[in-house]
Amino acid sequence: MPAKHALFNTIALVVRQNTAGIEAPVRSLLAFLKEGGHSVVLEAETAAHLGMADLPAMTPDQIGQHASAAIVMGGDGTMLGLARQLAPYDVPLIGINQGRLGFMTDIALEGMLPVLAQMLAGSYQAERRTLLEGSVRRDGKEIHVGLAVNDVVVSRGAGAGMAELRVDVDGHFMYNQRSDGLIISTPTGSTAYALSAGGPLLHPTLGGIVLVPIAPHALSNRPIVLPDSSAIQIEIVRGRDITVNFDMQTFASLQAQDRIVIKRSPHAITFLHPEGWSYYNTLREKLHWNEYPSGDGKLV
Repeated sequence: MPAKHALFNTIALVVRQNTAGIEAPVRSLLAFLKEGGHSVVLEAETAAHLGMADLPAMTPDQIGQHASAAIVMGGDGTMLGLARQLAPYDVPLIGINQGRLGFMTDIALEGMLPVLAQMLAGSYQAERRTLLEGSVRRDGKEIHVGLAVNDVVVSRGAGAGMAELRVDVDGHFMYNQRSDGLIISTPTGSTAYALSAGGPLLHPTLGGIVLVPIAPHALSNRPIVLPDSSAIQIEIVRGRDITVNFDMQTFASLQAQDRIVIKRSPHAITFLHPEGWSYYNTLREKLHWNEYPSGDGKLV
C-alpha cells in the first residue's frame, strides 16, 4: 500500500452539481488520488448528489479543519462558493474546469491526471488572492455580513429608477452618485462584472480595490482604484428595491440611510496552478486576445 504524500495528506473533492457525464472523470480522479496515497474526503453535497457513500463526507468547515488541499471540479461559480467558505482556514485550492470561462478553474478536464501528478508532487505555483468583507448597518446596528472573492455590488431593482448613493472613503466624502448601482471589486473580480461595466483589469497581486459605477447619470463618474487598506462606506440616499450582493449572494430590502461598509478581509485564498501558468496566458485565452478575424469574418 503506497505511503501518504507528505505535502497533501488529505484532499477534499468538490464537484459542481448536475454536470452531465461527470461520474467517470470523478471516479478516475478518485482512483488516481488513492493510488497516490492520498486520503480523500468528499464535500457533503458532492457526496449526496454523486451517491458515493463509500468515502467520508464533510461540510466545508470540516474540510477546512482536516484537509490539506481541495480540488474543485466545476466552473468559477463553484470555486467562488467554496473559496468564501474555506478562506478562514487557508486551505489551498486546485481548479479543474467544468464551466465556461474558468479564470479560477484553470486545469482542463482532459489530461488532468498528469498535471495533478506533478502538482501534488510539489511542482506548482501558489498564488494568494485578497477578499472583501462587508456589513450592512441600519440605525447603527449590523444586520447582515458578507464575504466576496470577486465583488460587492449595490444595485437598483428591475424597473426601479436610478439609485442615489453617497460614497465615503476612510471617512472622507467622495461623491453622491446617481446610477444603476456601484461595483466594489477585488483584483480577482476585475475580470468579472466590473470588466463588463467598463472597469480596468487589475493584476491579482496588486493591493487595490476598484469602484466601478453601473450606468452612471453623470459621464464624469469614472472607475477609480483605491488602496486595499481603504474603508469604503456606501449610504443609500434614495432609490427603490436596492439590493447588495456578495459574489451574487443577495441581501435585499435595503432602505434609505442604510450603510454598507466594505474593507479588505483579513483572510486570503491560495490558488495552486501548474508550473508554467501565467496570468497573461489566461487573459489571452479567456478574453480572446489571440483571436483575429479570418477571411470569412469568423474568429480564429
